[in-house]
Amino acid sequence: MIESIAKIFIKNYQDVKNPAVRQRYGVLSGMTGILLNLLLFVGKLLAGVLTGAISVTADAFNNLGDAGSSIVTLVGFRMAGKPADGEHPFGHGRIEYIAGLLVSLAILVMGVELLSSSFEKILHPEEVDFSWLSVAILAASVAVKLWMGYFNRALGRYIGSVSMKATSIDSISDATATSTVIVGILVGHFSDWMVDGYVGCAVALFILYSGFMAARDTLQPLLGQPPEASLVREIEKAVLAYPQIVGIHDLVVHNYGPGRTMISLHAEVSNREDIQEIHDVVDLAEMGLKEKFNCDAVIHMDPIVTDDEATNTMRRKVASLVKVIDPRLTIHDFRMTDGPTHRNLIFDVQAPYGFRLTDQELIASIRLAVRTLDERNYAVVRIDKVSPQQLEDAAP
Repeated sequence: MIESIAKIFIKNYQDVKNPAVRQRYGVLSGMTGILLNLLLFVGKLLAGVLTGAISVTADAFNNLGDAGSSIVTLVGFRMAGKPADGEHPFGHGRIEYIAGLLVSLAILVMGVELLSSSFEKILHPEEVDFSWLSVAILAASVAVKLWMGYFNRALGRYIGSVSMKATSIDSISDATATSTVIVGILVGHFSDWMVDGYVGCAVALFILYSGFMAARDTLQPLLGQPPEASLVREIEKAVLAYPQIVGIHDLVVHNYGPGRTMISLHAEVSNREDIQEIHDVVDLAEMGLKEKFNCDAVIHMDPIVTDDEATNTMRRKVASLVKVIDPRLTIHDFRMTDGPTHRNLIFDVQAPYGFRLTDQELIASIRLAVRTLDERNYAVVRIDKVSPQQLEDAAP
């Protein structure tokens, strides 16, 4: 059904990496949200007037706030679709994340206001007038909100939008809140319990929790987060498809908004390769990444020894020793220089953020370990910090 709707309103609807197409999805989501939330606001406000229930009236104004959030989403997508310029060379894509954060903050504000009103109702309870029309209006609202949640979640997954996912969470929260209000009204009607204020508090707490979770999800890409495991595997597969490249490390994915990505990595190549030929291979790999992932790509070339048995043997031994310290640790850029008094083993170690040892302690442990192989060994180590997920993805 979502695909059928997209076909009607969005030209080239399948080209979701195109900023212009993403913008149209944002417009579709925003306009749908504005229209339906305004209708729900009018209906619930009528129900609130008929019953005098603070929980119903508060729920109505929550929908009015949702209409405002839809406007924020709509404006955010339009601004995010602007092309790069002199002041913003990487485009304006992160505005979409900011729009999602504003939606989350709106959810939190509504939750705080509803909690305050509901607590006041607990202190000064009033009898609620029962109306089956109001119950019917609220039940219809639940159905509409569940559909909106499904609609925005499907769109968010299809185009990879945290803003739409936040809107989806908001809609599901509203459906749950309104369902709770209906239960409260029915309990109050069929018993002597005046639960309106308590129901309002329960709704408010649920809305606050939903707003917090939505804000967390939209803050992650703004603050910076590791790439998804599936993306890392696809990048590795694309680069290692060139036989001259024997390994990659130091992969970084810079996210400047959906569809605006920069990839940088180090590619390991044999030091015996012709520099001009291997440069052409790296250029081809960069162009391949750009074409496949719609990104800018920069690959740094790292020449390594691949045909010296002594170096290869020492590399394997050092890699095994490092894993004794912690199975998650890996090494790369290994070189060995032999002198009259000592042998330098030069390499980088990938360790996770929050590792139990400081960088200095880890380096000291590695130096002690390599000396157990030979007293002449001296480790020259640099520590690279990566996310635990990236280390798991790099594990054989």
